[in-house]
Amino acid sequence: MPEFRIDGVSLSGKPVQGIINADTIKAAKEKAAQMARERKFKVSNVHPRTTFLYRVKKGNEKPIDGEQKAFTKQEVTDALSKMGYQVVYVRKKMFDGKGGKVPPIEVVSFVRVSADLIRQKLPFNDMMQMMINDIQNKTLREAIREINQDLKQGKDSEKAFQKHEKALGKFAAHMLGLASKSGNMGEIFESTAKFLERNAQFKKDLKSALIMPVVTLVILFVAVGYYVAVIFPETANLFQKFKIELPPMTAATLKLSAFLTENIVWIALSFGIPFVLFGRWAATEKGRLVIDHYIWKIPSIGDLLHKMSIEIFCRVFYALYSGSGENIEVIRMASEACGNKYMESQIKNVALPMMVDKGAGITEAFEASGVFTKTALSRFHSGAETGNVKNTALQLAEYYEKETGYRMRNAIDFIQLIISMIIMIVLTALTLVSSETATVKPKPPGGWLHFLSTFF
Repeated sequence: MPEFRIDGVSLSGKPVQGIINADTIKAAKEKAAQMARERKFKVSNVHPRTTFLYRVKKGNEKPIDGEQKAFTKQEVTDALSKMGYQVVYVRKKMFDGKGGKVPPIEVVSFVRVSADLIRQKLPFNDMMQMMINDIQNKTLREAIREINQDLKQGKDSEKAFQKHEKALGKFAAHMLGLASKSGNMGEIFESTAKFLERNAQFKKDLKSALIMPVVTLVILFVAVGYYVAVIFPETANLFQKFKIELPPMTAATLKLSAFLTENIVWIALSFGIPFVLFGRWAATEKGRLVIDHYIWKIPSIGDLLHKMSIEIFCRVFYALYSGSGENIEVIRMASEACGNKYMESQIKNVALPMMVDKGAGITEAFEASGVFTKTALSRFHSGAETGNVKNTALQLAEYYEKETGYRMRNAIDFIQLIISMIIMIVLTALTLVSSETATVKPKPPGGWLHFLSTFF
């Protein structure tokens, strides 16, 4: 997430400065205004952290070109001058390239190699430096470099990683941020790598299985649209020219063609505007909460996503849990990492208050949240009775990993079936309409009696 520096002045006239994170400059200004109201100061400026290009030299030496991230041009100039350089110029980089998309395979590779190196007892700082030197993707390399610098300066690891959730992905950024706090870094890196690898494989299988049906579906709809809007009206209008009565489906298709042609703009807007509005609503906190709630109800896919969220929750719970007296914070962090806003909300707003305020047990609280399956509740109940909740969470994670791995294949087959059925229905309808036009028979001039009288 981009960084912004707030500059302001307190009521007593003293300068105020602070760093915030926000998705856009507009969001940063809103945060700054809220902070100003709460802390009683006036905002004078909000500077985004960006990349500056510079050229410097020392004496008669050859000029040196470079780039540096900073909030203002003056910061870069002052820093270079203090180092004894003569500044030739400092200017903002026109195309910063920040926030560029990182291919998922790059993130998976980074996490997997990191997990292996940590398991081999390599110091974390040395491991990060190796990643910085070897990673080819510029966006990911810069993100890791900034994370490493923040960690060296003693900044909170969770915030250091979450600043770069656009590069790493929300799940990976959250998990890796928790790693250094947990005291079980290797386990969390390994769990994160395992989940990312499985998720990447699922997406790869889904793409390879669906690319041909989807391409076929798109081409089919384009062909049908062209047929209905252009070719079919020409044929049908030819029949009408000779006052030939059209069969029912042919007449209905002709009316549909005329309607689509005359109202194409309004039809496009009626589909486009709701789609855009839905997209903007889905990006809000409330929208994400509602979508994550009802997404579990989608046939085949919903149950799979539900169990994947429980699996992630259990893996994080297992990696962080160290004793019954510390499980409240562990459950909170596991809920944030599960990847489903509805599940996170139910655990935070229902389960945790029951445990803190009413002293409810973990099984009772989880059941009240309504987001755990009967299998999960049963296993947690057994774990609570035997005092082995930690290992129970691992067993659940492993169980759901195997089940969801198998069901992913079924989900792909289900999606293929749906697409195939759509293609079949469209082709069948097109064939019926086309076949019906072949049954059209022109009437003889003067009617059938006049036609027969010519022979007698």
